[in-house]
Parts: sequence; C-alpha cells; structure tokens
Amino acid sequence: MDEEVERTLDAVGHRLKLLRQRRDITLADLAAETGLSASTLSRLEAGVRRPTLEQLLPLARAYGVTLDELVGAPPTGDPRINLRPIACGDGSIILPLTRRPGGIQAYKFVLPAGAGDREPELRTHEGYDWVYVLNGTLRLVLGEHNLTLGPGEAAEFDTRTPHWFGAAGSGPVEYLSLIGKQGERAHVRAAPKGRPA
Repeated sequence: MDEEVERTLDAVGHRLKLLRQRRDITLADLAAETGLSASTLSRLEAGVRRPTLEQLLPLARAYGVTLDELVGAPPTGDPRINLRPIACGDGSIILPLTRRPGGIQAYKFVLPAGAGDREPELRTHEGYDWVYVLNGTLRLVLGEHNLTLGPGEAAEFDTRTPHWFGAAGSGPVEYLSLIGKQGERAHVRAAPKGRPA
C-alpha cells in the first residue's frame, strides 16, 4: 500500500469524529441509526480500527455524504458538489454545500411552514454563524432578541449565544448558512435591548 493511501486511511477516524461532532450526536445515537455498535464506532473514530466498506456505507448514509467525502479521497477533478439532502425529524431539510471538513462550512436550510410557531429550543455550540435568507421569512431567536429576516437580509453571531431558527409566516423559509469560527461580514447585527437592530 502506498504512502498516500496509508495517510488517507489513517485520517478516516478523525474525519468520522468531526462529522459526528458537527451534527451534535452521540455515539449511542449514531449506533442506533447505523446498526454499528457504539464501541465499534468509538474504535473507528480513535483510529484503533480501520473501517470496512460494510461500516462506511451506513455511516455515509447517516451523515448524508458520499464515500469519497467520508474517507477524504483525493479529488477527481469534477468540481460539482453532490448535494445529498439531510431530512430532519422536524420536517426541515439541510443541503451541505461544502465537502471538506474543517474551516467554514456552507449549508442551505429549508424550514417548513409553521416551524416558527413552536416554542423555541435555544442551543449553543462553538463557532460563528452567518445567515442569508433566500426565500420566505426567517424567525431568529438570538439571546434576548426575537428577529424576523426577509429575503436578502442577513445576520451574523457567535454561536455560543443561545439561538434558534424557525419559519415565520405562512410558507417555508430557505436560507444559506456559513458556519465557522472566523465569521463573515453581516447586513444585520443584534443590538442591545432598547436600540434597533
């Protein structure tokens, strides 16, 4: 086996761990979804065990990525991104727009109508988020702020601030999200209470 193949295989465990952490799921949740044991998944992520094709297929399906993306295979020269939608339990759909781990990640989100009427479940995580609304009206609860963004509007924030997204109005909302530690320039920023955003 040549050196490049060895390096690629050695990096698979770290890549698997990053994918799981990015989706904020536990080993137990992933085990239930893939049919692989949590201990096997842990050994794969730690690099103690190299994955087989039978293990990689359910993992690629669970993460909504191709096998090439999952193992970090060398590029073939085809610049097209294979958009594999990830359907979520709440009816929303996530389309990954980038295919390499690390750095800023781009996603397109489609939230169903009525998602903004639910009681917000605010979450926090490491990183920075930049959001741009394509269609519909986005409800963004950000700390003490309850914002409504329409097409062409954007927001940026530190994701350690409790936040939640939902569709406001009668239809679904589509928005782009760049998630990373560096962040991006914004059109809309949250302002302290008492001052307009």
